[in-house]
Amino acid sequence: MPAPDTCGAEGYQGLVGQPQTALSAMTFPIGTRLIGPDDMVTADFRPERLNIEYGRGGRIDKVSCY
Repeated sequence: MPAPDTCGAEGYQGLVGQPQTALSAMTFPIGTRLIGPDDMVTADFRPERLNIEYGRGGRIDKVSCY
């Protein structure tokens, strides 16, 4: 059974594969984290928080809640 979409990540799945630069023209819910390959992040579990991860190649790899 898939985890519930508590942060609205489903609505942002179209970003996966897009260049990270596309994020600069967008607005996101308060608390959203944009996470790069060398960024340190807290490990606290917040299912309402939107996380957008991008890799070294500058492409968005993952959009999730946690």
